[in-house]
Amino acid sequence: MRKLRLLLIVGLFITQFDVSFAQVSVHVGATTAYNATFVLDKGLSEDPRYSSTITYNWAPIGFNVGVDFSKTFGLSLESILSHQGQIYEIIDVAEKVVGQRTIDLSYVNLPLLMRFMSGGNGGTRANFNLGPQLSFLTDASEVMQYKASTLTLPPGAALPPGATNVTEHPDGSVTADVPAQSPKEVMSKEMNSFKNTEFQIAGAFGLDIDLAKHLYLSTQIRATYSLTDMRNGDVIETIKDGKTPDIFGQRANLAVGVQLGVHYVFGSTRSFKYKGAK
Repeated sequence: MRKLRLLLIVGLFITQFDVSFAQVSVHVGATTAYNATFVLDKGLSEDPRYSSTITYNWAPIGFNVGVDFSKTFGLSLESILSHQGQIYEIIDVAEKVVGQRTIDLSYVNLPLLMRFMSGGNGGTRANFNLGPQLSFLTDASEVMQYKASTLTLPPGAALPPGATNVTEHPDGSVTADVPAQSPKEVMSKEMNSFKNTEFQIAGAFGLDIDLAKHLYLSTQIRATYSLTDMRNGDVIETIKDGKTPDIFGQRANLAVGVQLGVHYVFGSTRSFKYKGAK
């Protein structure tokens, strides 16, 4: 009797294990994305010389591998080549654009995302994704150029070389005539101005759409935000000490955009719509 009871318990365990394992699927895919990218810097945003613009960049290629442990939960690891940055227009006292400050950044992003899925047996399923992202800097350049003009500098900002007709105002700001600045790289990866790695948070929601028995299309609206300043410590201290024309501010990357991907499923069919297909 005891042996029979033990066999029943073992059989029940094996059955439950088989059912759970049957729901597990592994998928790999390739993605591409188009993002609105921002460099959030309080110092630049409060500086009357600068006006931020919406800047768009491609994340041209990404690769994805994931495991869905059930119809409602999974994990995915991605590797994404991402171009980011922003253009700040330089504005004179007459509020005319006289130049620009261009921040160009390239990263390899490695997000590890938890996937919360709607489940069900339909051919289209909703999902929400959230997790940490480690970003490795591959290239970076910050270039500034402007015409000879009259600019207003915020309190505490250093005067550009060659500034004349300097007028101080009661609020601490300064108006000055400044000579033209030909394109000048003020920071770059080669100058060791930027951190080589950043820690970010990534989130997305979207739809998985069946294309075939083992193939589905993913569509997502995705956002990433850096939790650490992208510049290295020496640059931050130089700005704090007033040795550059910049006002110090915490600087962070933000990207919001649309991602598309095609994924192939191994083993158990991820495409629930076609589970009964032969």
